[in-house]
This record gives sequence, C-alpha cells and structure tokens, in this order.
Amino acid sequence: MAHHRDIVVIGASAGGVEALSTLVTQLPADFPAAVLIVLHVASGHRSMLPQILSRVGPLTAVHPQDGEPLEPGRIYVAPNDRHLVVEPGRVRLLHGPRENNHRPAVDTLFRSAAVAYGPRVVGVVLTGALDCGTAGLMAVKHRGGLAVVQDPRDAFCPDMPRSAMEFVKVDHCVPLAELGALLVRLAATKVVPSEAPPPSPRLKEEVKAMAGGENVGSDPKAVGSPSYYSCPDCGGVLFEMDEAGWLHYRCRVGHGYTARSLSVQQQTALDGAMWAALRALEESASLSRRMARNARERHHELTAQRYEERAKAAEEQAELVRQVVLALPTAPLPESGTVEPEKPGRGEAD
Repeated sequence: MAHHRDIVVIGASAGGVEALSTLVTQLPADFPAAVLIVLHVASGHRSMLPQILSRVGPLTAVHPQDGEPLEPGRIYVAPNDRHLVVEPGRVRLLHGPRENNHRPAVDTLFRSAAVAYGPRVVGVVLTGALDCGTAGLMAVKHRGGLAVVQDPRDAFCPDMPRSAMEFVKVDHCVPLAELGALLVRLAATKVVPSEAPPPSPRLKEEVKAMAGGENVGSDPKAVGSPSYYSCPDCGGVLFEMDEAGWLHYRCRVGHGYTARSLSVQQQTALDGAMWAALRALEESASLSRRMARNARERHHELTAQRYEERAKAAEEQAELVRQVVLALPTAPLPESGTVEPEKPGRGEAD
C-alpha cells in the first residue's frame, strides 16, 4: 500500500527560533503532513515556541499531550525537559535519559520516527551548534526516508547541518527561503513502506532506551562495544558505536553522546574537578592555620609548627592547581570547514 511522505521531523538549536518562524510562514494551511519539532532549550526554561509559530504561520503549533494522535497539518513541538517520540499513530512525551546532554533531543525524535514510519519520514536539520541531528538523519536514511539540511552558508550556526552533510548522503541542501516549497513537494510524493529496510537491532535498542525502562547493556552486541570512557551523567561504562566513521556512545541506562559532545562534557567535568580540588586545598590550608593558632594560644608550640607545615604544603599545592586551572584549554569547539557544502541545485541537492 502506498503512502505519502507525511511525517516531517525537524531539529534545530542555536538560531532555531528565527529559522523555524521563517519556515512555518512558507507552509500552506492544507499541508498534508504532520510536523514534529525539537528545539534544544534549557530544561528550566518554559518553551513559548508553539505560540510563536502559531502566530506567524497558518498551521496550529502545540505542545502535545502524551499519547496525542498524529494529524496532518499540525505542528507538534517538544516541551522542555521531555523527549518527543513518535509511535505509530501518536506522539509520546518521555522523561528518558538525556542525549548529548539534551532533553528533548533531536536525535531521539528522528530515530523514533524512522522506526515507526520508515520511508514516510522527511528529516530536516536546521541551524545549530555541534553535531546533533547527524545520528538521527542516519537512522532516517537507513529506513528509506529523506534527509534534508539547511544550507550551512545560510544558517545562523552552520555546525549541525555541516556535520550532517559530512556523514550522511543528504537528499536536499537548500537555503531556508526554499525549504517550505521543498517540503510541500516532498509531502506529495508516494512511497511503499513495505519496501523499506527493517530497523536494525541497534536502532531499535536505542529507541527503547529513551523510554527509560530498558537495560541498554543487556544485549551489548546490539548496541556496541564497551569503551574506556565513563558516562558524564551517571558514571557508567559507555558503549561505543561506529557507523561508517561516525562515533557515538551510550551507557547502560541510556544516556547518549556523540564523540564531540562527549569531549565537551569531559572538558567541563575536568574544569569542575580542578576547581573542586583547589577549593579543598585552600580550605585545608585555612583550617590548618586556624588549628596552628589555637595550638599556639595553648602554648603547644610543637603542635602549632606541625599544623603550620601542613598549611604551607596545602598552600603550595593549591597554587600549583590554580596555575593548572588557569592554563586549561577552553572546551572543544565544533569543527568548522570540514565539509564544503554543495551549492543548491547541484547533484542531489535542490
């Protein structure tokens, strides 16, 4: 039975509000596909994106309820601190493990849509930092869906679309001004879901992990090989997955990281650990000085000298740690210039 490409999943980060606002103005009121959006926002901030998108475009945008039916011509926006997940005929809101330190996460939405709807899915990566969305687009392509990216030269922050182009054979690379018309054309095309490749065991395991009730490590071969690295969120072992050179990691309880995101989190953890060490040494030196004064007031000169020596050693160690902390490199920045984006209209790109 033939279907249309009636599931459009969109991911964005830095600069995403403006990009999404521009995109929805280009979609007609009778757009024949459901649109699902993840914009990375801090968990403590209430998202106002549905109100913004409903005001500027003809389609109604909402924060869906858990289990709400999927309907064409409607925009479903992930609320803060909940993963937006697609299941056949409905959406789910899950408080599952973070992905690249995000909840909601772009890759989580894309993977779930790929498993549930295969070739009916159009995955769209817009402006954003680091490399979120790349793994999700891989899943969409694997299941016969289409991969679309905003032209990096047109993006406020080009890293997300550039990373996707580096690791995924995208079907269309277009500037934002042309994206709406492209999605209208793609939504009108027919596909036969039965001809799509089945989801891989790894993909199904990663989708189940977001529900929070599955033990990712119960079938290590389906996920990856244990690595030497620990999860920044829970300290568990990270399983390494290598998909055509694309490295990403997931721990036993489901926290996921790309290699770049893991590097950033490790740098952040190192910075915090060094400052904590400095604080502990300075507190130790201060307490030793206090105890030395107290001993001297009681005429315990030998004890006072021992505490003063301990304080001096702690102060010297604290100064060494301070010098190391101040010399630490900044957190790794996203690589840029690794891919020369194709010009719209060249090859497979529109």
